Amino acid sequence: MAIRGATILITGGAGFIGSALAARLVDENRVRILDNLKRDAIGKTSLLSHPNVELIKADVRDEEAVNEAVEGADYIVHMASLAGVDTVLRSPVETMEVALLGTMNVLRAARAVPGLRRLIDFSTSEVFGSYAFRVQEADVTSLGAVGEARWTYAVSKLATEHLANNYYKQYDLPTCSIRPFNIYGPGQVGEGAIHNFVVRALKNEPIHIHNEGDQIRAWCFIDDIVDAVLLTLENERAIGEAFNIGNARSAITIYQLARLIVRLSESKSPIEFIEWNFPDVELRIPDIRKAERLLGFRAKIELEDGLLRTIAWYREAQG
Repeated sequence: MAIRGATILITGGAGFIGSALAARLVDENRVRILDNLKRDAIGKTSLLSHPNVELIKADVRDEEAVNEAVEGADYIVHMASLAGVDTVLRSPVETMEVALLGTMNVLRAARAVPGLRRLIDFSTSEVFGSYAFRVQEADVTSLGAVGEARWTYAVSKLATEHLANNYYKQYDLPTCSIRPFNIYGPGQVGEGAIHNFVVRALKNEPIHIHNEGDQIRAWCFIDDIVDAVLLTLENERAIGEAFNIGNARSAITIYQLARLIVRLSESKSPIEFIEWNFPDVELRIPDIRKAERLLGFRAKIELEDGLLRTIAWYREAQG
């Protein structure tokens, strides 16, 4: 069931994933974006000139703005957050405020929306902590010590998952949660490893990796996460559930990833090892069988193909 003729609110919709989702929806729906534009991926597109796009420039912590934004929405995709390890370390209080207050504002406002079909809360794979091998949605979450800023984002996102799920259980609000695993692709802004590696590789600048670079990640291309969001919006079986979304076939060490990007971009960038004294995620690979079973989701884009598309986009963007 493709979504047509609907009004969709995307909080954080000017960001990387939000703008990609908006691009897929906008021709046959009305897309309303609430965003403070601190990370403005949408500015690199023509979306804001589309007649079906409405931008509300506001912070998700602004209750009045959120109440206005949800009016008449058929679907809500709540993506607004502060993300990226460096950002979280610099602004741990704001990270938690945006997640907790922002999500509470969205959930409270959504209860007043008649006929709301779905509310997706974007969580994070960080909720599984530093070692996550083939983790399933029902696995016990494990986070770091209190006072360790590295886990501020994960703790706040885990709390929002509980909030969203309990709004479903207590108020019958049609919520569900998505846990994205390492999304990359054309148009990415911020602190992602692939974004940083590709930008530096195209300039033949040194690529910095933390410690030995033996951390393992499974990378998911932007088109695949957008497919997953659409399936979650369309499928009644998603309500009340949480879903891991990623691509276990694209697992690779950070060092191997850097070497692959250098090769694919035909770069002369040296790879330099930088000592990193903060806690890190050593292994992160999802089990997506639940999303396959309930939603019919399966990632389509292999890592090398996705990297080539990403490199081509950044090469053109840099002129």
